Amino acid sequence: MRAAYLPGSCPVHRSCLCVSLPPVAKAAYSASEAARALGISLDTLRRWDRQGRIAVERDAANRRVVPGSEVERLRGSERHALSARNRFRGVVSEVKVEGLLAQVELEVREPTRLVAVITRDAVEELGLRPGMSASAVVKSTSVMVER
Repeated sequence: MRAAYLPGSCPVHRSCLCVSLPPVAKAAYSASEAARALGISLDTLRRWDRQGRIAVERDAANRRVVPGSEVERLRGSERHALSARNRFRGVVSEVKVEGLLAQVELEVREPTRLVAVITRDAVEELGLRPGMSASAVVKSTSVMVER
């Protein structure tokens, strides 16, 4: 079941074309399926496994198997598919609100940091606070923040 929202009618965002996706019903993923579901490369998933950042099991053939609960933990419980290809999951490290604008700093799971300037309304609507999980969605010259 998919629900598409017109700009301004999405229950989460005010100005996006958002598609609400049903929760994933899989109990376990192959490494490539888990990487795809998390929006990361297979090499990143392997590196996270070696670093202990993701709980991975092994099957009888010694292949990586990722529990569905681990994919949901890293992805977050609420998913929205925006028409953007680049998504950076991370943790909000700082929110500065001044007038109508807010600056949100995300410490992303990749070895980088991302800073976005968004409206104060968006910060309040998303309830962004340091320490909470969020994503930066990059499309063209715009950076959108979702939770």
